[in-house]
Amino acid sequence: MADYIVIADPEGLLDAAAALAAGEGPAAVDVERASGFRYSQRAYLIQVFRRGAGVFLFDPPAIGDMSALQEAIGDVEWVLHAASQDLPSLREDGLEPPSIFDTELAARLLGHDKVGLGAVVEDTLGITLAKAHSAADWSTRPLPQAWLEYAALDVLHLVDVRDALADELAEQDKTDIAAQEFHAVLTRPAKPPREEPWRRLSGLHNVRGRRALAVARSLWQAREDFARAEDVSPGRLVPDRSLVAAVIADPATKQDLARLKEFTGRASRTQLDRWWSAIEAGRAAESLPLERTPGEGLPPPRAWVDRNPPADARLKAVRPRIEQLALDLRMPTENLLTPETLRRVAWAPPEPPTPDAVAAVLADHGARPWQIERTVPVIVEAFVESVQPPAQAPETAS
Repeated sequence: MADYIVIADPEGLLDAAAALAAGEGPAAVDVERASGFRYSQRAYLIQVFRRGAGVFLFDPPAIGDMSALQEAIGDVEWVLHAASQDLPSLREDGLEPPSIFDTELAARLLGHDKVGLGAVVEDTLGITLAKAHSAADWSTRPLPQAWLEYAALDVLHLVDVRDALADELAEQDKTDIAAQEFHAVLTRPAKPPREEPWRRLSGLHNVRGRRALAVARSLWQAREDFARAEDVSPGRLVPDRSLVAAVIADPATKQDLARLKEFTGRASRTQLDRWWSAIEAGRAAESLPLERTPGEGLPPPRAWVDRNPPADARLKAVRPRIEQLALDLRMPTENLLTPETLRRVAWAPPEPPTPDAVAAVLADHGARPWQIERTVPVIVEAFVESVQPPAQAPETAS
């Protein structure tokens, strides 16, 4: 059992903030959302632990203004697990750490086989955490005591885990590497919204014709607008497969849509007028989407041998060397250098591919100084060798 205090009003927030401000060392912070249940990614519970203060479980929707918490811990390091997942929700409540220690990312850099919170806690402290409520609907009120206990345990041991991982980082001479990675996570800008997010509909590849795609787009937008207004996950209203089934069935009337057995979901019939209006709007749309959008990314590597043979040779020369370097450094390849960055520099390297020029390209793609320092020599050597003819075997005298 973990001791914790639930805070659900502004007065309690002030008392908790005073206790946390008087605590010692970093603050462990975690967030519980209602992904899969709600449209928003807002925090429905924020857990905070600090030595000398204890564990506090904050209910942001009930409290409202969380600025007192920011003032209490806004000048100390925050310890999070998989920080990139929690930072957007924290920022939505006006909570911004000055610096972070990401225990999940640290475990990756150290080469741990498993990096989930439970596995990292067990590896470092020998404590087993139950993960029974990780996919729960945290917008539920009141929250069951078992869920609160689970939430408290998520932060209770996190500072101790941080200290153990910091020692491991020092032993592997990765303290500066981790600091650069933590800073990159903290300062990374949000991804821009997709231009055509409706194209992510599961099963859309089965839809044929621009007019049918316009109907799919209209249905997706109608569901999105309703989900946002109701703060419900879109797929819980009408699943993707149901929207696509309606497009493919091409019903002639609203009654035909209602009779379509593949058109399911809790709002499929209660909002039938909404969906039928969306279908009619899609059929009447003047601007039709392209059947295929021009890809912004690179072609798949399997096509390089035909599309760009020199790039294919460069990638085949450099990829195994980067993988070996990551193995030597005891970390996943994608943490040494993302596959996308490696592909981009192989597809269009600077001419000539000098160390300084390659370093500049990597930096433009967001590589950190430690990554550049370690990978540039490997990349340059591989690119040079990729254009050299294969060594000729010596002829055997007859």
